[in-house]
Amino acid sequence: MPVPPMFRPAAPAARAAAVLILFGEGPDGPDLLLTERAATLNKHAGQPAFPGGRIDPEDDGPVAAALREAWEEAGVEPDGVDVLCTLPELYLSRSEHLVTPVAGWWREPSEIAPGHPGEVAMVARVPLGELVDPANRLMVRHPSGIKLGPAFRVRDMLVWGFTAALLIRVLDAGGWNRPWDMSHVEDLPPEVLDLADRG
Repeated sequence: MPVPPMFRPAAPAARAAAVLILFGEGPDGPDLLLTERAATLNKHAGQPAFPGGRIDPEDDGPVAAALREAWEEAGVEPDGVDVLCTLPELYLSRSEHLVTPVAGWWREPSEIAPGHPGEVAMVARVPLGELVDPANRLMVRHPSGIKLGPAFRVRDMLVWGFTAALLIRVLDAGGWNRPWDMSHVEDLPPEVLDLADRG
C-alpha cells in the first residue's frame, strides 16, 4: 500500500502533538478508545480520532501529553494506563502537526464521558472485532472522484483520514487485520465533507 501523504517527511515548522492508542478489555472483547470531535471546532470538526492534541510546554514529552489529553477529552485516569511504547512520529500535512502515537494498555478502566462539550462530542470503546469486520470497511472519496483512502463505519462513526490510516497500521502490526473489499467505495457524506472543509 502506498505511503499516505500525512505519513511523509514533516515540514520544518511542524508542531509537536501526541495521541493515545488505548487498548482495553471491554464488555465486547478487546477494544480501542476513540473520540469524536465536536462539530463546532475550527480544525478536524466532527471527525473521529484517538484522544490527543498538541504537546504543551508544561508536558513532560509525548507520553505525558497523550495521557493528559485522554483525561481531558474522555475521562481516562492516567494512573490506570500502562504505557507500552511510543511509535515513530507521523506527519499530519494538512494541519502541519508531527504526531507521536503512544500505545497503552487500560489496566484499570475508568468511567468515560466527553470532556469539554465544545471539543468532544462522543467517546466510545470500539471492539477490535468491529474494526476488522469486512462489513464495516470501505474506501471513501471526495465527490470530485479523488479517493481519500480507507475508512471504518463503527459505533455511528465514519472513521477516515489520519485516524483510519493509523488504525490500519495498528491492526497490521497486531496481526488482526482481515481482507476486505477495497472496491467498496463511497463518497464522503455532505455533512462530513462540510466539516472537513473547515481546515
